[in-house]
Amino acid sequence: MTTQRLARPVRPQIVLEVLATEMLSEHMIRLTFGGPGFENFQDKPVSDRYVKILFAKPELGLIPPYDLDALREQLAPEDFPVRRTYTLHHVDLEAGTVQIDFVVHGDEGIAGPWALNAKIGDQICFNSPGGLYTPNPEFARHLLIGDETALPAISAAVLDMTPEMVGDIYLEVGGPEDHVTLDVPEGITVHWLHRGGPFTPENTRLESVVRAAPWSDDSVQVFAHGERETMKTLRAYLHGERKVDRKAMSLSAYWAFGRAEDEFQAEKKSPIGQIFPEVANA
Repeated sequence: MTTQRLARPVRPQIVLEVLATEMLSEHMIRLTFGGPGFENFQDKPVSDRYVKILFAKPELGLIPPYDLDALREQLAPEDFPVRRTYTLHHVDLEAGTVQIDFVVHGDEGIAGPWALNAKIGDQICFNSPGGLYTPNPEFARHLLIGDETALPAISAAVLDMTPEMVGDIYLEVGGPEDHVTLDVPEGITVHWLHRGGPFTPENTRLESVVRAAPWSDDSVQVFAHGERETMKTLRAYLHGERKVDRKAMSLSAYWAFGRAEDEFQAEKKSPIGQIFPEVANA
């Protein structure tokens, strides 16, 4: 007797248009998307809901939604649309809009320059969101940690915090020009850490500041996302030394220093790409 594995249902591609743009800081822009394609959007009621956006080379003139199977046969590998993962800042089901925050550093990367130059009416294409994390009021404390890449997810999480929640948010950015407004509950303290420039292994302060902060043995829920090696050191501290339960942690890497995006994604299933090393051997 053989058992057949059921194929995952194919989720429709959602095509939305740029409705508005807003510069939040020197290196972050918020885009609001909407349009008829929103009827295909299936919301997920969590704070850290993320989508995988498909970006095609503009010179190819491809129009979304994309027939990816056909494009694999027609295009060279380097011309195939690429996926980039982004957190949804806010979803307004009544208005039929979603907001996404993009980190921009000049012409670096694909998504950032696209967002910086986006015009009203430009189209974007992605599937309905995934994600699991939401601030849970059953925990006594909340600890949120990240660099610029985690700022959109943390700002989304803040929207779902209840007034009585207490804890700390540690955000490492280049400098004061990268601050954004976070409307946090009274019991949440925001700590901005300044590197003085782009991230390097030598100037990052995130792990050392978190490690030096006072610790309470009260139950804590952790959200920590950012550069891969930094997340590994935070995992060793929070899970290894402080014994925070894995089930109380959302901890992963959004990027890796010295790695291009595609290389970083390819390494995720290898030992070097694993934040929790036992997962690589599972």
